Amino acid sequence: MAATTHDTPDTPDTPATHATPETHAAPETPDTRDTRDALAAVFGAVRANRRGRTARIAVVTSALAAAVATLFVVTMMVGSFRLSAAEVVGSLLGTIDDPSLDFVVLGLRLPTAATALAVGLALGASGTIFQQLLRNPLASPDFVGISSGAGLAAVTGLVFLHVSGIAIAGLALGGAVVAALLMYVLAWRDGVSGYRFILIGIGVAAFFEGLTGFVLTRAQLFEARQAMHWLTGSVGQASDTELRLLLGALAVLLPLAMLLQRQLRVLELGDDAARGLGVPTELARAGLLATAVILVALAVAAAGPLVFVALVAGPIANRLLGPATGGIVAAALVGAAVLLTADLVAVHLLPVALPTGVVTGAVGAPYLLWLLATTNRQGAGG
Repeated sequence: MAATTHDTPDTPDTPATHATPETHAAPETPDTRDTRDALAAVFGAVRANRRGRTARIAVVTSALAAAVATLFVVTMMVGSFRLSAAEVVGSLLGTIDDPSLDFVVLGLRLPTAATALAVGLALGASGTIFQQLLRNPLASPDFVGISSGAGLAAVTGLVFLHVSGIAIAGLALGGAVVAALLMYVLAWRDGVSGYRFILIGIGVAAFFEGLTGFVLTRAQLFEARQAMHWLTGSVGQASDTELRLLLGALAVLLPLAMLLQRQLRVLELGDDAARGLGVPTELARAGLLATAVILVALAVAAAGPLVFVALVAGPIANRLLGPATGGIVAAALVGAAVLLTADLVAVHLLPVALPTGVVTGAVGAPYLLWLLATTNRQGAGG
């Protein structure tokens, strides 16, 4: 009886002791397995897409840099005195000791090539910043009054003050800043709408161009011809001071624009989404606009208001980048390639040498018509 008494309570305890590990080792249901596999597939696809975009950015940027370097050397090879690529590179690197070669390369051709490179980089970067910030492919400094404001101030300095060099750069920067502030204030309605900013910018540009025409009517014949040549735009008219200012600004502002690119991408989602992601929208927008305005102003001071370069650089870069759109460096390199090519065509391939702005205008005008037609067809342009 004693053994029975002790065996009876042990019987229910035995299965409970062995059931505990079975509770933790519950079999995986088909639904759980499918969910886990689906999440793994999604994360894998995201990682693969990110790797693909990074690789494409690296390949496209490297190819554009190689193309720009090639065009930079070719620009210094051609002319009345033809040079080989080895001679140009040797003179640039100082590996060839030939005073006559150095005079041609460093003294005559390098300033023009460096101006085309620097102005193209500045216009390409500023153009894509404006287009992404205002979320419109027509939002180019050419059309929203920035270039017109800089041009009006510079022409006023040329005609009335008879200044050049750093004074022209300062006046152009002041005119661009005034134009940007005027448009920002007029477009402000509890924030800045890209469409309203563009419409106001077109009106401001027309106003400044009218004032520029008035200034030209007050000029002497020689001054008016000089101002008209400057307004057409040419990379061969920059002084050493203007070129050094632009190169210094590029050295500071291009890295700054790259640092601000994340905020730029977030602002493309809209102000509400940007605030939800912790981005100070107005501060970020003001910083990006200031960067683009300074680049445009110094580019205009160095080469005049070259049209359409800022307009086409961003869209061409986006076509090359594919899904990895919005690269500021790629757009800057496209701008440099476009301007170096335009200068080669204007000076060396046409029967008569022309200012660079004539070629950029002739190429850019058909592109603008195409852009207006396709944007309107897609219902994105109003």
